[in-house]
Amino acid sequence: MRAFVFPGQGSQKVGMGTELAAASAAARSVFEEVDDALSQNLSTIMRDGPEEELTLTENAQPAIMANAIATLRVLEQDFGISLADNAGCVAGHSLGEYSALCAVDAFSLADTARLLKLRGKAMQAAVPVGVGAMCALLGADVEKAQALADAAAEGEVCELANDNDPTQVVLSGHTGAIERAVGLVKDHGIKRGVPLPVSAPFHCSLMQPAADAMAEALSETPPQDLAVPLYANVTASLVDDPAQVQELLVQQVTGRVRWRESVMAMRAAGAEHFVELGGKVLGPMIGRIDREAKVSSVITMEDIEALAGELS
Repeated sequence: MRAFVFPGQGSQKVGMGTELAAASAAARSVFEEVDDALSQNLSTIMRDGPEEELTLTENAQPAIMANAIATLRVLEQDFGISLADNAGCVAGHSLGEYSALCAVDAFSLADTARLLKLRGKAMQAAVPVGVGAMCALLGADVEKAQALADAAAEGEVCELANDNDPTQVVLSGHTGAIERAVGLVKDHGIKRGVPLPVSAPFHCSLMQPAADAMAEALSETPPQDLAVPLYANVTASLVDDPAQVQELLVQQVTGRVRWRESVMAMRAAGAEHFVELGGKVLGPMIGRIDREAKVSSVITMEDIEALAGELS
């Protein structure tokens, strides 16, 4: 079984998609459609920057999705390799869940771009700049991370945002609590605490206003039937019912990204080959979760050709 997976925030970089757009009309049409849907030249920011503009949450989220879907469209249209015929399941990391849902036809490309633009804006607006923060804990499992979060909270929000792999857990919450957590890592047997350069505390209860905004948006643009089932971030289990997907996307804004558990669940269900489209972020995580898993990170035209050769 093959799982197609889609990266999340942090995988953006200036120049993303440029090579694909130059080489393929299929890729160009994705970027043009996203620009039209957002009434914005997002593809220009992706190609030329500046980096600080691309890194803005409201730009980074649709940009990462557009890059992943462009990669998929090149595979499908230029090489005749259909995701639906080759994937047993899909999954995405945080915003990557929207890319995955676009890939399996639950959302149109234009709707996905608009939803992610709104999601980015809502997440940024939920907490004033400076009030929230995030940190990565290196050399931490969930138990150690939870104990640290509990110790650092002191009445403030300090929650597990991402369980990425056996060596990396991310905390999110009030800035003071996150700073205390970084200062306490050694006391909890954790190698390092690294403050993350993010503009808001994603995937914690401080994001409730953004969850409310997404609930409203998704009620107006609900997901349709999925061509391939999804492993959801917040449950780490298989879902193919659009109504349930809608509910889980709302919960995902404040909920933990259970990526490690999702990969383990896909492996247990028989996934042997993980194909990451548009990034090289999830591949290394998957390798740390299960060394036996085969991973392909597909970014360049050369990568797409190699994958197409393998799948045809």
